[in-house]
Amino acid sequence: MKIFFSAILPLTTALQLAAQTTTPDKLYGPLFEAVQMQRVFADGKTFVDCTPKRDPAAIVAEYQKQKPKGEALKAFVQQNFTAPAVPQVPNAGSKKDMVAHINALWKVLRRQPDENVKGSTLLPLPKPYIVPGGRFREIYYWDSFFTMLGLKESGEVQTIQDMVDNFTYLITTYGHIPNGNRSYYFSRSQPPFYALMVDLLAGIKGREVYKKYLPAIEKEYMYWMEGDKKVRNGEAYKRVVKMPDGELMNRYWDDNAAPRQESYREDRETAERRTTNLMIRMRFASKEAADDFRAKTIKETYSHLRAGAASGWDFSSRWFDDGQNIETIETANFIPVDLNSLLYFYENLLSRIYAQAGNKQKTANYLQWSKEREAAINKYCWNAGQDYYCDYRFDLGQTSDAVTAAGMFPLCFFDPKSYNSQIEGAANNLKRYLLKAGGVLSTPINSGQQWDAPNGWAPLQWMTVWAMDRCGKKELAKDIATRWVNLNKAVYARTGKLLEKYNVVDTRLESGGGEYPTQDGFGWTNGVALALIRKYGLQGPL
Repeated sequence: MKIFFSAILPLTTALQLAAQTTTPDKLYGPLFEAVQMQRVFADGKTFVDCTPKRDPAAIVAEYQKQKPKGEALKAFVQQNFTAPAVPQVPNAGSKKDMVAHINALWKVLRRQPDENVKGSTLLPLPKPYIVPGGRFREIYYWDSFFTMLGLKESGEVQTIQDMVDNFTYLITTYGHIPNGNRSYYFSRSQPPFYALMVDLLAGIKGREVYKKYLPAIEKEYMYWMEGDKKVRNGEAYKRVVKMPDGELMNRYWDDNAAPRQESYREDRETAERRTTNLMIRMRFASKEAADDFRAKTIKETYSHLRAGAASGWDFSSRWFDDGQNIETIETANFIPVDLNSLLYFYENLLSRIYAQAGNKQKTANYLQWSKEREAAINKYCWNAGQDYYCDYRFDLGQTSDAVTAAGMFPLCFFDPKSYNSQIEGAANNLKRYLLKAGGVLSTPINSGQQWDAPNGWAPLQWMTVWAMDRCGKKELAKDIATRWVNLNKAVYARTGKLLEKYNVVDTRLESGGGEYPTQDGFGWTNGVALALIRKYGLQGPL
C-alpha cells in the first residue's frame, strides 16, 4: 500500500485558482459556442487565446441582446476581443548555418514572466520560459524536456532552471503540470517528463538539485497515482488502472468529458460521427434507451479525444479501435507503454533520492513499486508475437499488435543487461517497420493523422536514439540520428524553417495531417537537433 504525506498548501487561494482555471466555454457560454461552431476563426485555438477588452460578463450580456451571426458575429468579436498576435519567426536570411539560426531562435521563442490579465486563459508563470512556436503561444509540458536538451547545448542553463522552476510552481500551485499553461488545458497533463527535467538539471548543477525538487517530483507522482488505494481489481479511476491480478498501472486521462475548448467544433463533429455510426447498427427498445445510449457515447468520445490530447499523440492510429479512423478512438482504454515506462523512472528516481537522504522506508517503498511496475510492463505490454513492447487494451484484456515508437520507452529505463532478447526484437522491428530515409516513424500506418506515417517527430527520434544507444545498438542509434539531422538540415536549406514535424518517408515532401497546418519554430525540433548534432558530431554539411 502506498502512503504519502500531505503536500504543503500553496499560497494561492481557492478563489483565485477557480478564477484562473475557468475555461472559455464556461466564461462565455452561448457566445463561445457560436464563435467556435460558426468558425469565426479558421483555427479554434485562436478564440480561446483571445483576451476580452472589457468584463466578460458584460460582453456576454450584450451578445445575448444582439445574437449576431455570420459577419456580424465576426465584427462583434473584433469589437470585444483582442486576438493573439500572429507569431513571427524570422526567416533564416543570411544564417545559412542551422545551429546559428537555432541559437538565435531562443530569443524569439522566449517569453517573460506573465501578468495576470482578467479574462485571459493564460495561467501566469513567474519566470521566463520557451514556447514551441507558431500557434503554440504558451509553455507545453513534454515539449519542454526536449527543448531543454538544446538549451543545454546553447549554454542556456538559467533558462532551463527557470523552466524547471515554472513547472515546480505549477505542481505546487495546482497539484499537477497541465498540458500547457492555459485554463482550457488544466484538466489534463501530458507525458510526465518533469523528473527527467530535474535529472537533466542535476547533471549540470549537481546532486543537490534532487533534494531541492524532491517534494515536487513526489507531489506530481501522487497526481498520477490518485485513487490507487480505492480502485478495485479490473477497474480504472482517473489515471490509475488496477489490473485483474492487482498490479497498478496508468493511463492517459482528462478530468473533463466535454469537447476540447481549443478544438470544440472538431470534437463535436467527431462525436456525432462516432455516435451515428454506432447507432445505425443497433436496435433500441425505446426512444429513451436510444437517447441514453447517444448521450453516453458522446461523453465517452470526448473522454477518449481528451485522453489522446493528454498523451501528446493527438492523434494517432495507435488509439483507434480499427487502426484507421478517429471515430473509433479508445485512448482511455489503453495502458500506454510509454506512460508506464516514464512512471517507472519516477519510482526508480524517487527511490534513489530517498536513499541519498537516508530515508530507508521510502527508499524501499519506491524501489518495490518500480519493480512491480517493471514486471507489469513486461507482463502486459511485451507482445511476444510481435517481439516488441506495445500498448495494452485493458477493457479487452489483450496486448495491441501495433508497432509504434512508444515501444522504445522501456529500453530507455530498464537495465539493458536483463533485456537482450527484447533489445534484439526492438531493433529488428525498428528497422522493419519504423526506420525510413529521414528517421523514425511514429507508426507505420498512414491514417491521415499527424502522429502516423509519413510523419516523424523530434521527441520520438530522441527516445529511440537513447534506447538503442544505451542498449548497445550504437551504430543503429547514430544512423537514426544522422538521418534525422540531415532531414532537418535539408528542409532548413530549402525553407529557412525548423518545423514541428517532418515527412520521414519522402524527404522531398512536407509533413501534414491532423487538425492544423505544420508549425514553424520549433522548440523540441531545435532542442533535439542541437543535442544530436553535439552527440554525434553532425555539425558539417549534408
